[in-house]
Amino acid sequence: MARLPKLAVFDLDYTLWPFWVDTHVDPPFHKSSDGTVRDRRGQDVRLYPEVPEVLKRLQSLGVPGAAASRTSEIEGANQLLELFDLFRYFVHREIYPGSKITHFERLQQKTGIPFSQMIFFDDERRNIVDVSKLGVTCIHIQNGMNLQTLSQGLETFAKAQTGP
Repeated sequence: MARLPKLAVFDLDYTLWPFWVDTHVDPPFHKSSDGTVRDRRGQDVRLYPEVPEVLKRLQSLGVPGAAASRTSEIEGANQLLELFDLFRYFVHREIYPGSKITHFERLQQKTGIPFSQMIFFDDERRNIVDVSKLGVTCIHIQNGMNLQTLSQGLETFAKAQTGP
């Protein structure tokens, strides 16, 4: 079987959900009786459709997940992870403004997992450029996280492990 990462790290905004939590929606969030997550104004808030399946697939492969987000809306981002029942997929959460490098350095310190054994999914090219310098396999997300992107990312990670 192909080599798997020891940690899969996900950005949140425009990677797991199609908005910026600090500007496009209005916290606090709540779950209505029909199970829909809504913001303070009653606007529906959704994940990209395949995100739960992506996280389940990683969990079934034994790959722990982590969240790394530079948002200033820390409470709202954590609240959404809870309301979407995603906390169980993330062993660590680095959610605060600042550099993604700091997020990854802290993840590395907390887990002891080398950067070369991590995979990172993010929609922002600058984060991909920065984090790849650490030796993390980085996958640029174009239209939200989905199963195809996960499969391609795991393939890219496995190839990076075998070397040139």
